[in-house]
Amino acid sequence: MAISESTINEIKYRNDIESVISPYVTLKRRGKNLVGLCPFHNEKTPSFTVYPENGSFYCFGCGVGGDVFTFTKLIENLDYIDAVKLLAERSGVTIEENSYDDSIGKLKERIYVINRETAKFFHNYIMSEGGKWALDYLTGRGLKVSTIKHFGLGAAPDSWDMLINHLKAKGYSESDMFAANVVNRGQRGGYYDRFRKRVMFPIIDVRGRVIAFSGRAMPGDDKAGGKYVNTADTPVYKKSENLFGMNFAKNHCAESVILVEGNMDVVSLHQAGFENTVAALGTSFTAEQAKILSRYTKEVILTLDADAAGVKAAARAGEILKDTGLRVRVVSVPDGKDPDEFIKKHGPERFKAVLEGAVNEMEYKLLTAVKGIDVNSDDGKVKYISRAAEIIAGSSDAIERDVYIGRLSSKYGISRAALTARVEELRRAQKKKSEKKIISEIIRPKFESNAPNPEKRIYPAAAAAEENVITVLLSHTDFFTEAYEALKPDQMVTSINSRIYGRICECLSCGKAPEISDFSDILSDQQIGYLVSLMNSDRARENPKAVLKDSISVILEEDEKKNLPDIKNMDNDQWADNLQKIIEKKKGK
Repeated sequence: MAISESTINEIKYRNDIESVISPYVTLKRRGKNLVGLCPFHNEKTPSFTVYPENGSFYCFGCGVGGDVFTFTKLIENLDYIDAVKLLAERSGVTIEENSYDDSIGKLKERIYVINRETAKFFHNYIMSEGGKWALDYLTGRGLKVSTIKHFGLGAAPDSWDMLINHLKAKGYSESDMFAANVVNRGQRGGYYDRFRKRVMFPIIDVRGRVIAFSGRAMPGDDKAGGKYVNTADTPVYKKSENLFGMNFAKNHCAESVILVEGNMDVVSLHQAGFENTVAALGTSFTAEQAKILSRYTKEVILTLDADAAGVKAAARAGEILKDTGLRVRVVSVPDGKDPDEFIKKHGPERFKAVLEGAVNEMEYKLLTAVKGIDVNSDDGKVKYISRAAEIIAGSSDAIERDVYIGRLSSKYGISRAALTARVEELRRAQKKKSEKKIISEIIRPKFESNAPNPEKRIYPAAAAAEENVITVLLSHTDFFTEAYEALKPDQMVTSINSRIYGRICECLSCGKAPEISDFSDILSDQQIGYLVSLMNSDRARENPKAVLKDSISVILEEDEKKNLPDIKNMDNDQWADNLQKIIEKKKGK
């Protein structure tokens, strides 16, 4: 069963769309609607529109749209039911028990409980005599016991079944342990502990729930099978959509976030007073992680390792973060040390000074580009200037380009005009390359399989008419009887519009005005956006009854064409019979 309509309506009533969206998007009033920069794609001109009148939103840039449930689902990376439950929880609405089939939701709750119990098990073990080896390792790395407790750090015993037996005694099944990825399954079907003889870092989300683990092998343990073993993606965890330490940092990062590479750096920096520190989780920095940071801070300070991999990671992270509108600065830790090592050697005050000397992304790129080049030679100077020109050309800010062209020209004795010409030449090449990318990644897919209605290419007239019918009925429900008598859902030519029209008919035949939440089980997120665009369209505002009648006629004609027999493959008798039917139809027989 679904959550009752009255409960859904109560949740929506208590969570008006403006109050739900405004913590994530700065909204400005434009007439009766609100506009802002879309949180789901990078843009400089607002195309994200909120319609308080019908409780919906739509982005004209990327096509995402929906209601408060859709927005919460997308912005918080939840499934639909979890989004409903979160909004219910925020607004004090009780969802009646057994009112819906929530098998996935119940599995997630079991995984959360298993993860919490597993974290307790690991923490209790490190604080016991058996886990002294791990406690000694962490304290030897400079961590205080209070810090270890604060982060809930632990240790996995050197055992194949201690965790399994502990969780079994608590009443949890091996299949649920496997779903949580705290145990593995052997080739013969048996289960064994996933983490063995490792220092354990629990990964906690911003709502305080243990969602995963990262296990570090002891130094010199050649049998460990890798320095780190991490939880794989589960129903409650995707590593690309979470950040280690964000559960604590979110309360200390209004101005800036320090992004480091490793879990140990996060723990050490928090202990040293830098509580705005986070790290990516065993993967390169992602756009999803950048979006999380953009909700909590204005600036990101990158303090990635000084080796070649670190420089590359900083460049990639910088590009991703630039697309969020966040300010980006980069720290090069002296002596090639990571933050943890530097603080242990020089103390927090010196590290604070290093942070204050962080350079912007452009300066960092120009500084790293000179490495390995002898700029005192003519060849080296040409090589570096060529690299620098490419870097400057990548800036979309004309003032920034002009400043750095001036600096390089002055420092290396290069003609400003020549350097400017080279930068502009590179910008034209980059623009051409970018346009090709847009065509291949955005425009083409929009008209192919990724579009909400790919059949529109084949049946453009029918699809346009179908959209008119849907738009009219969403605004003028009193036209339903007339529409349904003339047009049945299976007569719609394109499948998505047939589904939408069918659900509209189901709702209206029961005397219920259709709402966005009524389509959540039959449409994808992209298709919900398409529905919202029709709901808020002006296409049938003038004379909707005439638009409805004309559109139905077009659909019926197109449906008939679609079902015509293949004339090319008819024999003479079939062709004559088909011609006779057409003549009779035109005569009105």
